[in-house]
Amino acid sequence: MKKLIAFCLMAFAVVTGTANASEKRGGFISDENTEVVSTVIQAKKMVKDSFVTLEGKITKRVGDEKYLFEDKTGTIIVEIDDDVWKGLEVRPKNTVRIRGEVDTHMMKDTDIDVKQITLVD
Repeated sequence: MKKLIAFCLMAFAVVTGTANASEKRGGFISDENTEVVSTVIQAKKMVKDSFVTLEGKITKRVGDEKYLFEDKTGTIIVEIDDDVWKGLEVRPKNTVRIRGEVDTHMMKDTDIDVKQITLVD
């Protein structure tokens, strides 16, 4: 009987926790932009898997899900999976903000695995 009660309490806790997890939770949102935007030169010097935010332009497509990204300090290849675009259309004249992870390689240049892209203008 004690095991049945304990099982029921655990099941209730799991169901209640799952239901609450799907609720949108609020929080403080600052009016100040505290996000640090790095440059291409800085990103190329970062260690593998560092999270980075860059602001600049995507100037051309260079491969399957690979694009040339440019800011005032240089260029870097960014990999943007199809699902990351979320319907966003970007032209070379548009400034974008990308957030992603630095991906270093032994035999090729560093690139960025983009997790999020937004239009700045």
